[in-house]
Amino acid sequence: MSFLELLWVIPLAPLAGAALMLVLGRLLDPQASSQVAVAPGLAADLPQPHGHGSGHHRHGAARSLISLLCPGTVLVSFVLSLGAVFELSSLPGRTYELVQFTWIAGLPFLTQSGAPARFSADWGFLLDPLSAVMILVVTGVGFLIHVYSVGYMGHEGGYYRFFGYLNLFVFFMLMLVLANNYALMFVGWEGVGLCSYLLIGFYFHRKSAADAGKKAFVMNRVGDAGFILGMLLMFSVFGSVRFREVHEALASGRFAAETGSLGVLTAIALLLFLGATGKSAQFPLYTWLPDAMEGPTPVSALIHAATMVTAGVYMVARSHLLYRLAPEASMAVAVIGAFTAILAASIALVQNDIKRVLAYSTVSQLGYMFMACGVGAYWVAIFHLYTHAFFKALLFLGSGSVIHALGGEQDMRRMGGLKEKIPVTYWTMVVGALAISGIPGFAGFFSKDEILWQIYSSPHGSKAIYVVATLTAGMTAFYMWRLIFMTFHGKPRMDADTLARVHESPRVMTVPLVALAAGSTLAGWIGVPKVWSFLPESFRAFEHWLAPALSTQASHGTEHAHGAATEWLLMGLSLAIALAGIAIARHLYVVRPERVAALRQAAGPLYTALANKWYVDELYDAVFVNGLGKGVGSAMARFDSRIVDGGVNGAGWMTRLASTLSIWWDTWIVDGAVRLMSFVVKAASFPVRVLHTGSVQAYALVIVLGAAALFTWYLVR
Repeated sequence: MSFLELLWVIPLAPLAGAALMLVLGRLLDPQASSQVAVAPGLAADLPQPHGHGSGHHRHGAARSLISLLCPGTVLVSFVLSLGAVFELSSLPGRTYELVQFTWIAGLPFLTQSGAPARFSADWGFLLDPLSAVMILVVTGVGFLIHVYSVGYMGHEGGYYRFFGYLNLFVFFMLMLVLANNYALMFVGWEGVGLCSYLLIGFYFHRKSAADAGKKAFVMNRVGDAGFILGMLLMFSVFGSVRFREVHEALASGRFAAETGSLGVLTAIALLLFLGATGKSAQFPLYTWLPDAMEGPTPVSALIHAATMVTAGVYMVARSHLLYRLAPEASMAVAVIGAFTAILAASIALVQNDIKRVLAYSTVSQLGYMFMACGVGAYWVAIFHLYTHAFFKALLFLGSGSVIHALGGEQDMRRMGGLKEKIPVTYWTMVVGALAISGIPGFAGFFSKDEILWQIYSSPHGSKAIYVVATLTAGMTAFYMWRLIFMTFHGKPRMDADTLARVHESPRVMTVPLVALAAGSTLAGWIGVPKVWSFLPESFRAFEHWLAPALSTQASHGTEHAHGAATEWLLMGLSLAIALAGIAIARHLYVVRPERVAALRQAAGPLYTALANKWYVDELYDAVFVNGLGKGVGSAMARFDSRIVDGGVNGAGWMTRLASTLSIWWDTWIVDGAVRLMSFVVKAASFPVRVLHTGSVQAYALVIVLGAAALFTWYLVR
């Protein structure tokens, strides 16, 4: 049996691990009933098993089994993915579809033309170059995050539950990217939303974590409503939600590009993008992602790097033919991506929580991906998704290593001087910072530079969007190196006891960091700029690989409207801006740190606005929570209590009044008349009732008395 025929096993393996953990986890882990999930650094405060008794050994053996089983299932999926992708590369057209069964069969539906149709969807899998990239990212980076989690979560409660949720997350993400239709994709789409709620709120004893999980769940449902409406509208137009059939209809020439108009294709594209803004944290539905930092750090890495937030980018790329025929929707994608990128980057400039800096960085980088999608450079968006997975997972896991070393501390103002204390963490995070800053030779440079070039040179691009993207690149370099310098350089700003306990993370955590650092260095070399013509064409394999799936021809040579010289110039400009950002960060946080306070004071209201995240959360609270939520809710409650309930209560009062009158009439008139008649009859029958006693002796006495009376009357007469 070939690897392609085993395609269905790729998502099934982590599902099996999740089922085993969530159903039998308490039996595997004898300490499960007494475990409470806590934040890093607090685990030491919980009762831990002591001694070397059999209970302790059983507990250790159970955790060892979980530590092997759950990462192992993801490793199985990764190996199967490698085999399937290798076999796919030799197929004509590089496409393989495997249908297991019909999942939704024949629900009646009317198409846009009024013709009857039946809504159906397969439980089927599609492996093509696009989904191949995604499954390798999800399983490869996901496996490293699972391994890292063994060390990071090793002393915390809810161990089996954590890995059960993590495996379930990977299963749903694999379903999302392997589905051969939008309906099955939506199953994975909703599944990762559920798992994000469970994992973000993993420390459920903390109100902030529980609130963050609920916020993520609710905000994603807003976007999901758009996905559902877009999918149903799509079926009404095309009569199918299968990718192959929808793409064939779009490529058939039946539909003209809706340039300068807002037709049905634009409506579908915008509704689908609404779903993407929720899942991929774009404006206005991005505020849940920074709050998701309340979950364990491996969760942050999995959500931000390999799963969930990239789902929206994947869905837009999968729907590329639709967006090409809806240029107005594509421009909306680019504009919202650009606005989100610079908005999130500006907030990251002043954040002090190490994980929140990275969270806003993710929002910003996702904006980059959507900018690429918006100008039609879909392969570049997926290229940046691929490189971003390495360096963002590295940076998040590196921040977790710092937090682990400091006993749970996340505030960079209480860090510093850690370079020599945790050297592996430091140097790997430096690699990640170089990659995300776009320094040549590292993965982020190749994808970021290609995005900037495509925005500048594409006929669908915009010079204003290019300026925003370039400024965002400079801001990215600044805030990332601000993080590096505040965390690792300068004098230690923590107390002496904490500093004395600082230590490097165990190898189970540092080995994934080294592997991701290698990826952050090498992964971009399969998509070098085309102006690097001195390198063989194989160095541009990524674009060629994706060409069949994204219906595009990989470009060759240096043919471009703006020429190679312009591309070299813009490449140098973006590099200069990135280096300037790094230099400014070094000057402010290493050379002259005393200037930070003066700069903050000079910025005044601007700094306050940035520190308060442009007051977007407060605005949402005022408008949606307190306004439309509590305000409108209170008004509706008053309407319900006074009008709706008032009408019901009034009807009830009238019913009670009518009932009371009816009871009075029945008691005193109807029953009274009956009782009066019975009294008259009773009174009239009184003499008869006196004589008719039913006693034989009485009757005999009356007879005797009567006879005596008659005899007396006879004698007297």
